[in-house]
Amino acid sequence: MKIFNYRKVAREARIPASKLDKLRQSIRAEFPTDDMMYELHLLRACMAIKDGYVSVDEALKSEPAVKA
Repeated sequence: MKIFNYRKVAREARIPASKLDKLRQSIRAEFPTDDMMYELHLLRACMAIKDGYVSVDEALKSEPAVKA
């Protein structure tokens, strides 16, 4: 953890390590140089999974928005 404690939320959400790694890679691709935005979006994804708004697999299936 550098800025946000997304790992704690990921544990609470029972996200398997392999799927958390894939989620991290996907979100890092959206924010390759901005650590704060990367961790914030990762935290929000883990919170959504934990709260039942989306499943891990659904989060992994979402494609990042294309930036114009």
